[in-house]
Amino acid sequence: MKATIIGATGLVGSYLLRLLLDDARFTSVSALGRRATGVAHPKLLDAVVDLRAPGTFAALAAGDVLFSALGTTIRAAGSEAAQYEVDHDYPLEVARAARRNGVPALVVVSSAGASPRSRIFYSRMKGELERDLEALGFERLRLLRPGPLDGERRERRAGERWALRVLRPLAPVLPAAARPVHAVVVARAAVRAALDPTPGCVRVEAGELFRLGAPTAPTPT
Repeated sequence: MKATIIGATGLVGSYLLRLLLDDARFTSVSALGRRATGVAHPKLLDAVVDLRAPGTFAALAAGDVLFSALGTTIRAAGSEAAQYEVDHDYPLEVARAARRNGVPALVVVSSAGASPRSRIFYSRMKGELERDLEALGFERLRLLRPGPLDGERRERRAGERWALRVLRPLAPVLPAAARPVHAVVVARAAVRAALDPTPGCVRVEAGELFRLGAPTAPTPT
């Protein structure tokens, strides 16, 4: 299989990239992003592209599956409009290019509570992305909906670190959608979701994501 990934320098994306490179079922991996991953591997095409300019990546969004783990925060982006561009517009444009190129499968890291009708900006943004991606008509679409993401990020996110310190001890009694999930669990779930031959759109809710991303979870056949 040949995979393309956007968001490979982020928290989930960096784990996902390593899993794909280590997986013999994937013969090549193209990482498309605003900056290089810094990873050297014979299977990896590390392509720096302008996600505002589809002409820079349209031909590269190809292969058997597109993984999208792209996302940012309002603080990093500077405004809701800027975050929407990164979290919604960029993944949608790359997905459109992949669909035109005949890529049959798309796996997206979305969010628990995603809904285009939500009053919460972040949840509404993710819900609108899910809606717009589903309209593209991929043969297989997998929407992963994790709760709070855990793991070591490259950038500092003080508010997120504080929230995780509160949530981690409560994890055993929290509902799945509020339970912190380590990025490597989401990454493993993404790979296994990509291998699921079930046609159509499948939303992998937080509780199922823990099962699918467990170290010993079976791979769908």
